[in-house]
Amino acid sequence: MKDKSEAQRAKGKEISHGRPHWRFEDLEIWNKAADLAVKFHRIAERLDRRRLYRYVEQLRAAGLSISNNIAEGSDSAHKQEFIQFLNITRRSLFEDASMLLAFERLGLLESTEVDELL
Repeated sequence: MKDKSEAQRAKGKEISHGRPHWRFEDLEIWNKAADLAVKFHRIAERLDRRRLYRYVEQLRAAGLSISNNIAEGSDSAHKQEFIQFLNITRRSLFEDASMLLAFERLGLLESTEVDELL
């Protein structure tokens, strides 16, 4: 393992396997959000085959916004700032839920799959 630089220690990063370890990777909420993004990406791949490109891009972006906002907020200097990022994350979850319910109504997703994701 390489020696940690002062800047890396300040950011909570350690070099492991040739890449930095980010503080947000230790957050359970980020890991759950990252898993959800993978599930959304897989759904988007299925929709992509049906040439539903607008839905595909929106679903991918919305899925990634959750984990991205948590990651971005985890480097906040103040607790209140991190809370603001978590609030944005919560709103993204509502957007995702709305899309899933719309996709279900359009017959693009099965109710069982939507229920699992909600």
